[in-house]
Amino acid sequence: MLTDLQDLFTSLAALLCGFAVGGAWVGVIVVPNASFDQLDESSADQHVRAVLKNSSTPIAGALLAATAFAVLGGAFGAGAVSALAAFGFFSNRWTLAPHKSSERPSNAGHPQKRQRMLAVALSLSFGLAATAAAIMALLQF
Repeated sequence: MLTDLQDLFTSLAALLCGFAVGGAWVGVIVVPNASFDQLDESSADQHVRAVLKNSSTPIAGALLAATAFAVLGGAFGAGAVSALAAFGFFSNRWTLAPHKSSERPSNAGHPQKRQRMLAVALSLSFGLAATAAAIMALLQF
């Protein structure tokens, strides 16, 4: 009976990690491509930033739930990696937080573009970590 519950918990952890990977893929690959094809540059930038910021919290929540299920299923490695990925997705909220424009020098370039690029890079990186966590949960590692 305990083995069946562990299998169920690790399967749920893998499922939630897969959900997180799918959400990251849509938020990082699909939405920016569609936005920059259909909108002008400033509107597309605002749209992508909003999507990244608003989708990061549910993805992080799913990864935290996956962490709990992985630990309950005995897959401690998968739990650790999914917890790291959850923190990474939640860090997008801090990365995309607005900064006071008066504090930056005039030659600083476009900080919003750099913030968006950093958020996309973090989402891709931690999406790969969530993929690894899903595989580890399936292998019960």
